[in-house]
Amino acid sequence: MSSPFADVLASLARAFERAGLRWYLFGAQAAIIHGAARLTADVDVTALLDGASPETLVDALREAGFTLRVPDPGFVARTRVLPVTHVASGIPADIVFGGPGIEEMFLARAQVLEVDGIRVPVACAEDVVVMKLLAGRAKDVEDVVAILAAHPDDLNLDLVRGTVRMLEGALDQSDLSPALDQALARAHGATPPPPVPRPRRAAPRAKRKR
Repeated sequence: MSSPFADVLASLARAFERAGLRWYLFGAQAAIIHGAARLTADVDVTALLDGASPETLVDALREAGFTLRVPDPGFVARTRVLPVTHVASGIPADIVFGGPGIEEMFLARAQVLEVDGIRVPVACAEDVVVMKLLAGRAKDVEDVVAILAAHPDDLNLDLVRGTVRMLEGALDQSDLSPALDQALARAHGATPPPPVPRPRRAAPRAKRKR
């Protein structure tokens, strides 16, 4: 008997195949697959529309057993996120519409893995580490440490560091590399270097009344 998570993945795979879209699994479920110990009840995937309209995917999702959580087309246009629920299991899923650039690179490096008997394109462990570092929440950092600890010898750290440096340059921030070094130290049982605080945006100056 398949798990509810497997049913969601199978339904998503059918919807994306019907819509003719490329996609990959990321987020907490991908982190779990790569070694993180996490309890989560949602699914995050990225899909590349490649010129198709979101309505094409919405129709395919409905036929595959999903319902929209936010039936406002304006929300999807503003956020590029399509929140849905798998009706049979009640499991929510967020579909992020990716584009050319970093998401297409993550897609190219995704690995087709068998998850509960379902073949699913999953973001590679190196890219999940990068995504989690970028998210930067406490639970994301714990996921990074767990993935690094689960792959002491087979993780391509050069790939991780190269992607991190690329993102730091593109986003004009310098805290991702120190965060990676800290996570590596924790994963290997060493004393981590002191944390580097994330830069905060300066508050706009109030205009003086004349």
